[in-house]
Amino acid sequence: MTTPPTMQTGALIVVEVRSAYLPEQSQPEANRYAFSYTVRLSNRGSEPAKLVDRHWIITDADARVEEVRGAGVVGETPHLAPGQSYEYTSGAVLRTPVGRMHGSYGWITDDALRFRSPIPEFVLSMPRVLH
Repeated sequence: MTTPPTMQTGALIVVEVRSAYLPEQSQPEANRYAFSYTVRLSNRGSEPAKLVDRHWIITDADARVEEVRGAGVVGETPHLAPGQSYEYTSGAVLRTPVGRMHGSYGWITDDALRFRSPIPEFVLSMPRVLH
């Protein structure tokens, strides 16, 4: 059994997400539902790390899946020392009023060790659609 890379590097990134429906950017009659999500990344480990990439898996209520990969987040590659946090807001547009997202972030420590931190699954939902 191997130890997860986050433990091998001494880095531990905690990912917290909250989402919101954006009625002013949505058009339900055209199957367009816009959401924002705010992510807080906190380095709770003992080593600095720089975020280098992201991988999102976005699934709508009709089980359509979209994968998004790219460098950094919102045009940035934050470097977090132990105890530091970084927060950003981005968005997603779905064809259904409900969906979900999850994925992972890629990091590199100052010692050039690479690791990934999971993004826990969260729900995107138009108000009053889910109980």
